[in-house]
Amino acid sequence: MAPLRGGAPVPRNAVEIPRCAAYCYATHVRNDRLQVRRVNSPSRRKASDATGQIVGVTVQYVIDTLTTRIVSGEHAVEERLPSERQLAQDLGVARNTVREALDHLEERGMIRRRAGSGSFVTYDPDAADSSVAPVAAETGPLHLQVVRGIFEPEMVRLAIINMAPRHIEALGETLSRMEAVQTEAGHFVRLEEEFHRQIAEGTGNPLLVACYNLVIDARRQSFRGAMYRRHLTPARIATYQRSYNALFNAITSRDIEAASEFMKLTLLEDQRLLLQEE
Repeated sequence: MAPLRGGAPVPRNAVEIPRCAAYCYATHVRNDRLQVRRVNSPSRRKASDATGQIVGVTVQYVIDTLTTRIVSGEHAVEERLPSERQLAQDLGVARNTVREALDHLEERGMIRRRAGSGSFVTYDPDAADSSVAPVAAETGPLHLQVVRGIFEPEMVRLAIINMAPRHIEALGETLSRMEAVQTEAGHFVRLEEEFHRQIAEGTGNPLLVACYNLVIDARRQSFRGAMYRRHLTPARIATYQRSYNALFNAITSRDIEAASEFMKLTLLEDQRLLLQEE
């Protein structure tokens, strides 16, 4: 079994994660096939190159072509895209190239993959505002931060108690995609939202999940998007990646204190950025 993620610097003021606890838990879940890889391992770096923002020319061509078709309305919202085989024939590329391009489009919220059914368009510019719940649309930055301060530390505590190894493995896969982002702030923020949503789902509490979905809706408001476009530089993305790596290790080792501390530090960083906007 591969070791816990490591090799990345821990942010200042972060709580260190006991290595013995991480090792004991990783050993305990070996039979559940929980795979946690080191960030700096050669195989991991190779995977990041394959799924990150720096992609092959052919994959980028497919991404750009399909994005243009979707944004222009050639493929309407909820419409099923042609099959991978058909797209490969139409665009003159390999089928695995199409599959990788579709992975990127799904991560960006342009499409949704349905097992056994295909890929369906989810991008709808006309419904961008109406997709946000009314209460979320009326929530200001201060109210959002207050609610996050109430929810997120307790949410991660419950997730650590209740998350099954398969859920932690899925969380690690989302972190892998986050670590692959280098410059695209919007893409990183969407993956960050998915990371938090998976933590909420890990609590096993459907009411908490429904409430936190409102928090995510509120986080998507224009004030926060504009803030991140200005402040989420490649250097800051790299810092956040190290922080989320440490948070993942805390969750994996069932270290409630460390995980709660990381959630609080994230809230403080967002608060600092909001104050800079005023």
